[in-house]
Amino acid sequence: MATIAENIQEVRQRIAAACALARRPLESVTLLAVAKTFPADAVRAAFDAGERSFGENYVQEALDKITALADLRDLLQWHLIGPLQSNKTRVVAESFDWVHTVDRLKIAQRLSEQRPAGLPPLQLCLQVNISGEASKSGLATDEVLDVARSVAALPRVRLRGLMAVPAPASDPAAQRLPHARLRELLARLQRDGLDVDTLSMGMTADLEAAIAEGATIVRVGTAIFGER
Repeated sequence: MATIAENIQEVRQRIAAACALARRPLESVTLLAVAKTFPADAVRAAFDAGERSFGENYVQEALDKITALADLRDLLQWHLIGPLQSNKTRVVAESFDWVHTVDRLKIAQRLSEQRPAGLPPLQLCLQVNISGEASKSGLATDEVLDVARSVAALPRVRLRGLMAVPAPASDPAAQRLPHARLRELLARLQRDGLDVDTLSMGMTADLEAAIAEGATIVRVGTAIFGER
């Protein structure tokens, strides 16, 4: 059974190959290691293998790990990539570096109000329901521009870009389509004058397709930590 360090090396090789194919610089893609349901010791092992950015889906589980790994706090970036309810915004504003799942203006406003003044701005992505699935969270594509303009004007947070979890597809061409739509949506925000640069898209199964379409953050869990 491969170690976490070996898995990270393999994922980084996949990212490097995808970047080469897309004629993109390797440093244009950040690997976000998704440690959902895995213990703090697994995060520490990934840190020892060179990983610095970690994604968590569940707020309380993440807070427990942040506490357990307090000695590494200044060296790690913690990203919330799971759903965020209004009653959890304060602890998230106080504890995380990034939130990828802002799906309504109210959430961004609360994060802005509750971000401690002594911390750097909280980095935000708007979650887009890019495949239009009834079961998925996220803004409809026609809502994104208005919400983005409002979020970009808030203090103590910085709008960085867009995030999506497309419907699964096994064919590489089919995988690329929703990622291309998200890329086009980001370009529309840029044309509107918004200072956004981030596309959080692509996971273990489709990171190559996402990188081909411009992903700047790929969220990889299973290929690093194993099956849940």
